[in-house]
Amino acid sequence: MEKLCLRNQVCFKFYALSRYITALYQPLLAALKLTYPQYLVMLVLWETQPISVKDLGHQLMLDSGTLTPLLKRLEQKGLLSRKRSTEDERKVEVSLTEKGILIKQTASCIPDQLNQAMAIDANDFQQFNTILTKLMKQIPD
Repeated sequence: MEKLCLRNQVCFKFYALSRYITALYQPLLAALKLTYPQYLVMLVLWETQPISVKDLGHQLMLDSGTLTPLLKRLEQKGLLSRKRSTEDERKVEVSLTEKGILIKQTASCIPDQLNQAMAIDANDFQQFNTILTKLMKQIPD
């Protein structure tokens, strides 16, 4: 096996696959008028709210310079609100609005639609997800 051959590079396969999957999401998210990064923010908020901007950034592995514009756009769309914590003014907490809560129902079909578009069987998908989870745990905080 040639080490410096593009087809043998795991990093390239991850890069190409990431771009492909993100592109598959675009038409699915169009109905929600969300970009893929905005969808990721919404996924976290559908699980946990209120949440501090710091904790949200940690979960999404995004710095505040990247996260703040995303939150501003989602706030302009009426999907979330940001406010200073009453306990610590330095903390900004993010919560979903009624509209943000309601679009979860519309978004609930997206994972199944993505799985169909990827044409991978459930067992292979589960194994792949397990391996990715193991690899993600190796990323330093």
